[in-house]
Amino acid sequence: MQKTILIVDDEPAIRDMLAFALRRENYQVQQAADAAEALAAIHRSAPDLILLDWMLPGGSGLELARRWRRDARAREIPIIMLTARGEEDDRVIGLESGVDDYVVKPFSTRELLARIRAVIRRSQAEDEAGQLKQGALRIDSAAHRVFVRLNDEDIPLTLGPSEYRLLHFFMSHPERVYTRAQLLDQVWGGESEVEERTVDVHIRRLRRALEPYRLEAMVQTVRGTGYRFSATA
Repeated sequence: MQKTILIVDDEPAIRDMLAFALRRENYQVQQAADAAEALAAIHRSAPDLILLDWMLPGGSGLELARRWRRDARAREIPIIMLTARGEEDDRVIGLESGVDDYVVKPFSTRELLARIRAVIRRSQAEDEAGQLKQGALRIDSAAHRVFVRLNDEDIPLTLGPSEYRLLHFFMSHPERVYTRAQLLDQVWGGESEVEERTVDVHIRRLRRALEPYRLEAMVQTVRGTGYRFSATA
């Protein structure tokens, strides 16, 4: 099925250049010049991915990304931030806002297309049968069960309800850093009785469950920010 990409950038020349390159790769393209047009485009039809400029008229791409991550309609849409701000602190701020990748201007069209393919591939980790696979781990969403692949055998992994939801979310969004607040909102739905430090408790429980299979390193601590899941760890 043809994928749709929303380009959010206030410079017509950049939008046109990106639209041309994307259409050559058989993507459908939507365009928006500011936050209001972008919000309207999402309301009309959710795209498969968003290319989002950091600096926009009347606001910023960061604010827009944070808003989408709180919106049930848009929170699962992958976002690639496009910006001329390439310092490490800027990259961290961008990733903490909820974007999936960060591309610094000027960039090559070839690199951007490769990043787009990688982000879309990661966002579609769960197949039509509800099977979610990352490395040696597999989740059967329909059966609500987790398996570890070891010596050509699927071994059931026992997890509590919170650890299951946490692992499912991580495996659905690999290689992306989440703060405790973001995990709390995404996994627990912002339940008022659950505190941010409770996330650490469930992270430790999840790691203990993975430890017998030497998979605990998949759940990585990103100092000063939060956590990341990586199947290549």
